[in-house]
Amino acid sequence: MEFVLLPQFPLQIVVYPNENLNLHIFEPRYRQLIKESEEKGTTFGIPTFLNNRVMPVGTEIQLLTVEKQHDGGEMDIKTKGIGVYRMEQFINPVPGKLYAGATIVRVETDLEYDWALNEKILGYLVELFDLLNIDKPLPEGPSDFVTFDVAHHAGMSTEQEYEVLTIPTEKERQTFLIQHLEQFLPMVKEMRNLQQRALLNGHFKNLKPLL
Repeated sequence: MEFVLLPQFPLQIVVYPNENLNLHIFEPRYRQLIKESEEKGTTFGIPTFLNNRVMPVGTEIQLLTVEKQHDGGEMDIKTKGIGVYRMEQFINPVPGKLYAGATIVRVETDLEYDWALNEKILGYLVELFDLLNIDKPLPEGPSDFVTFDVAHHAGMSTEQEYEVLTIPTEKERQTFLIQHLEQFLPMVKEMRNLQQRALLNGHFKNLKPLL
């Protein structure tokens, strides 16, 4: 098992492999981290900061470009998630640096999906987007995505999104997403029904008496 020391940039979000993420960097410690990443071509980690602690599973991040360098030293950057890791020891700060780091083990990402499960996920997402009037593109078909690509669109909490990141196989992630959507969709439908009933309040109703 190979341990690697990886700079850490904890955030209150979940980043998935292959996800593009734009960030505005303003704190001196993270400006130092990004400057080193740009100069040396090194990666860094984004672990989720959840319930007042840094969670042990994170996503390794590659710096793509520094889009803008502001006069005060702040910068706008484009990044991409490239893999999942498990933290062994969190070090804050890394000796001689402003930023934190961690010894990590890279986790192999299983992406072998079940076509039928993806078909079900896509159908649920289409229904969810329709209910919420969301105008965003979805994958065209079941073979065009893995769960990491659509997890942010499924109406999950940060805790649930983090749980998806920790699940080791794609088929297990598919099952998790389906179970969530099967619980979440009826709640959304009920909210829509309540909203429509509230809009009818004050209007004349033509109701047939029961007796």
